Amino acid sequence: MAEQRNRTFHAQAVVLRHVAYGEADRILTLFSLERGKFQAIAKGVRKIKSRKAGHLEPITYVSLFLAEGRNLAIITQAETIRNFAGIKADLKLTGYAAYAIELLDRFTQEEGRNPELFQLLVETLQRLEDDPEPLTSLHYYEVQLLAVLGFRPELNKCVACGKKIEPVDQYFSAKLGGALCPNCNAKDAQAWRVSMPVLKYFRFFQRSAYSQVRGRVIPPQVEPELKTLLERYFTYLLEYGLRTPKFIQAVS
Repeated sequence: MAEQRNRTFHAQAVVLRHVAYGEADRILTLFSLERGKFQAIAKGVRKIKSRKAGHLEPITYVSLFLAEGRNLAIITQAETIRNFAGIKADLKLTGYAAYAIELLDRFTQEEGRNPELFQLLVETLQRLEDDPEPLTSLHYYEVQLLAVLGFRPELNKCVACGKKIEPVDQYFSAKLGGALCPNCNAKDAQAWRVSMPVLKYFRFFQRSAYSQVRGRVIPPQVEPELKTLLERYFTYLLEYGLRTPKFIQAVS
């Protein structure tokens, strides 16, 4: 009996994506509180009468019971904790959520539990559905994700000379991991100019609790540049571009 108990386990997870497998099954990629990212198979889930199908769609927060399989865990029970129906009913919010999930998926491997990252993902999906400025919630997620993953850029002092950043436009070096002062911009030929208002918002997101950020409207002269800065930094770190920003642009 003890051996049988050890072969089953429970997980709270967000469904990141799935692919069809065989005639009626799906292989799901999950990010869970208990195990971090892992894959599991849902047998028969593509059949019309499947009871689990509605609980196992991407962008769904679920409670699962699983059995250890030879190669993949097998989902035996699934119950939705939060469906995020408000996100799925809105194309733009769907794009934002898909982008948040793609970022986490691309940066993580099956390397064990990460409760901080799991909590950040779940809270971000809740904020995208509930909060008045979902784009602000998304940018906050991007900045916090960088910190959790160990890629928090230095924005308070020049990464080349170490001097405090002055209140004038600066440069950003993805290679060196932060701001370059105008005197040091030649240290990285690929660095690009970044305005001081954008750096201020980036630093605000870095140091603030979400309660201070919620509902903040990013000025229209700041948001496009902040978006571009974050996307360029992520592209550098991943060494390729992401798919979902094009979808967001198409539905905006």
